[in-house]
Amino acid sequence: MKRILLLCLATGIVSVPVVAEQEFVTGQAARLVVGQKPFTEQSPESSDTVLGGVAGVAFANGTLIVADSNGVGASPVNHRIMIYRDLPPFVRDIHAEFPQEGEQRCPACIGKAASVLGQPGFEPPKEIRPAAQNTLRRPSSVAYNGRMLAVADTDNNRVLVWTTLPLTNEAPANFVVGQPDFTSFRPNQPRAPRPETLRTPHGVWLDSNDGLWVADTGNDRVLYYGRITSNGQTPVLTLGQADAGAYDQAPYFSEDVKIRADTMLTPMSVTSDGTRLFVSDLALNRVLIWNSIPTRNRQPADVVVGQPDMTSGFSNNSTKLCDAVGQDEDGKDIFPVRCAATVSLPRFALSDGRRLFVADSGNDRVLVFNEIPRTDGARPDAILGQQGEFINASSDSAAPERVSATDSFKTPHSLAWDGTNLYVADTFNRRVLLYSPGDFFIPLSAVRNAASPLVFAQGFITFTGELVDDDEITITIGRQGDDDDAKRKYKVKVEEETTFENLITRFVELINTQDGGDPLVNAIPNIRFNTILLSARDAGPLGNEVTVERSNSNDTSLTLITLSGATLTGGQDAAQVAPYALVAILGDDLADFTSEVRDLSESLPYSLANTQVYFDGKLAPLVFVSPDKIVAQMPVEMAGSNSASGIIRTIRADGRVTVSTPVAVRLIAQNPNVFDTLESVPAPGIAFHFSSHATGSVQVDGINLRKGDKATISINGRDHTYVIRERPDRPDEDGDPTTDTTADVVQALVDIINANDPEVEAFPAGIFATRVRLRARLPGPLGEGIPFTAKAVDEGDFDNATVIMTALNTQLCCANQAGSPVTEDNPAKPGETIVIFATGMGLIQPEDGRNAMFNGIPYDGPEYNEVVEFVSALAGGKTANVQFAALKRGTIGIYEVHLELNPDLPTNPRTNCTIAQSFQVSNIFFIPVVNPEPGGGQPLF
Repeated sequence: MKRILLLCLATGIVSVPVVAEQEFVTGQAARLVVGQKPFTEQSPESSDTVLGGVAGVAFANGTLIVADSNGVGASPVNHRIMIYRDLPPFVRDIHAEFPQEGEQRCPACIGKAASVLGQPGFEPPKEIRPAAQNTLRRPSSVAYNGRMLAVADTDNNRVLVWTTLPLTNEAPANFVVGQPDFTSFRPNQPRAPRPETLRTPHGVWLDSNDGLWVADTGNDRVLYYGRITSNGQTPVLTLGQADAGAYDQAPYFSEDVKIRADTMLTPMSVTSDGTRLFVSDLALNRVLIWNSIPTRNRQPADVVVGQPDMTSGFSNNSTKLCDAVGQDEDGKDIFPVRCAATVSLPRFALSDGRRLFVADSGNDRVLVFNEIPRTDGARPDAILGQQGEFINASSDSAAPERVSATDSFKTPHSLAWDGTNLYVADTFNRRVLLYSPGDFFIPLSAVRNAASPLVFAQGFITFTGELVDDDEITITIGRQGDDDDAKRKYKVKVEEETTFENLITRFVELINTQDGGDPLVNAIPNIRFNTILLSARDAGPLGNEVTVERSNSNDTSLTLITLSGATLTGGQDAAQVAPYALVAILGDDLADFTSEVRDLSESLPYSLANTQVYFDGKLAPLVFVSPDKIVAQMPVEMAGSNSASGIIRTIRADGRVTVSTPVAVRLIAQNPNVFDTLESVPAPGIAFHFSSHATGSVQVDGINLRKGDKATISINGRDHTYVIRERPDRPDEDGDPTTDTTADVVQALVDIINANDPEVEAFPAGIFATRVRLRARLPGPLGEGIPFTAKAVDEGDFDNATVIMTALNTQLCCANQAGSPVTEDNPAKPGETIVIFATGMGLIQPEDGRNAMFNGIPYDGPEYNEVVEFVSALAGGKTANVQFAALKRGTIGIYEVHLELNPDLPTNPRTNCTIAQSFQVSNIFFIPVVNPEPGGGQPLF
């Protein structure tokens, strides 16, 4: 078993192209996070390490400044500015190793504030304090150039300026802009600004000369003051209006809104790279670019992002900026809701001198332009926060787990750049994410369950009855939503000599070869059962969209064509992985060396073939490394999170250290996959015979069992009875005695049978068993055929018992050499128990078992443990009783599952099987089954 599993783990699957070095990639994950531990926590308990609904962010001279407040409804609103000094060295060195200190869950979660402004301490504010030199009310933006600090104190309608970086809590500002003094806070009247006033300013910027820029949001203008030297200082330049005392913009939502290169409506930010000026014009859904720093009032912008021209202002203006995705019934073009070139409610634009970053908050994404746009309506080169240009998974109610994932935002508010990392204030997720480009790319779904990294949907077409000459049989294959013309039709005409074998062979040939082969499915014949297996070409849930139809040209045809369903089924997402699971990372150029496959019964290394793998900065144990596949163990500490940031760090043959672009790993409590040979789709399962002795099972059910009820298992005419007892040692909430549980009944019957029956011994199926497992005392054929039954009666011997006894077989059967592989030469039998191995089945119980789940170390806890989430199984379309599902002692990340096959299974060398936990279904694997009864049973798919 061990060698087969190891070979399976080393098998490669896919190859992907390498992308250009050191650029951001669409859909990549963040590398680091400030304000939450782990990334996905969303804790509202604000402190010196936990942030609330953040809005502003700035970075200079190794110091991070965060405005921990917002005006978009995210909670909590902390009315404070957080100052982080002495961030760890690995923040700005992407090639450095993450420190591994103790049992730390998330080394990639950083940041403990050194000081706070606006509040006396780090505890959440109890009340909003009046305007003063050291207070803040909903500060939404912050600027820091390494010398001076400016804060947009939005609800106090002012900007506070510190001439040096404050070192103490609640340090007072040196100057105020927008008010005559530190205790004034009222705005100018609507649509009536004055040079000395501000109205809800949301954006501030300090240039290299300490000059202050302000996005005066409520007055629809941007102001430049130069260096601040006094309170109430007036601006020297106005953009968006004729001058600092003028106003001619129409009200929001008015048809008279002026949309021009020299107007604005609710500007949210203003920034500069020293050469150009950038303004996020929120309500007009655009970013304005001046190719040089403006020098006169109302100077028009040169370039617009998010609109086709300077006179458009629609949110996601897709009809002008996107390609059509189809046509409606009237032949009119259909456009997507959004595409890469559109924006909605942009809140921030920032340049690092070469690139432009735009916080496209209405689309919950950040647009990355590798060069500053020179033409209107330019398309970005990458999108952060979403996995494609047309989607907004963060606002999709069908995918709530995406909202706080390591690759997503919910209303990104502002941006900062430190020369290596892009800082994104992720407002509703209460965090600041740090995005870093990598040296090489791994696919967005590269991290998968190692047992079967690709899970394909399948379906069956079965032919029965009689073939009728000249009957033309048609099989139609398409995708849900396809027009009839888009579907492929395969036709075979029945002739005099046609047999079912000929018919199936011809259909398989057509499906696999006609016009280069069907683009959606592969066809596999099963001649014994007159069946064609269809397997989706696309792995995962996409294959479940493949439709199958059949028809006969002869309405009175005697040929019956049975489909397993209208669509293929079983396509599962192997890229959702569970804690403690073995995972495969698939890609290209992942490493320069190939390692041996490590033995899963021995401790695993954390560095292998000059390669390391991190999840949320935590090192993962490694099983195998090669250029196109790495097998690792997901750290058990990832339990409880829905996403982790995965990074590969590898030392190349020439000595260079390279790191991958971070990828978001989707985590789930359990997502089981069974080890198979990966030879085909489906593939033969790696299965073994359970017992050299014949076995059988009895199910014990019931709740609130009644004292005096009798549970009996009869073996070859010998009754073994247990009478339900009171349990004074386990009183209820009122102190009254309870009665036996089903687990008590199981254990009592096991003890009675083992003490008294001469032919059979018994054992419970797992630690919280509801089944009694029976096993012949003599091995091989000598124990076959021993009959048994089960029943329950009340204390008056009437069929009114609260305990329910069900014999799952009628006799012991199916002895085979324990541990020998299930093969066509040594197949499974109906009613037999087989053993399979899986990974990704999640946490286990009891507690001492859970506490023995250590990363990279063979499990050494109780042998009789049990996975927390219930396991079910199907084999040949019939229920297979799961007798045992537990972490295998002495191995790493491997779960052992015992399946008792249905006693009515027919002979079939390709009996399809799956296991499931909750809504997660494993890969489909097959085993050979031979029914020794005459006729071998009837197939069921």
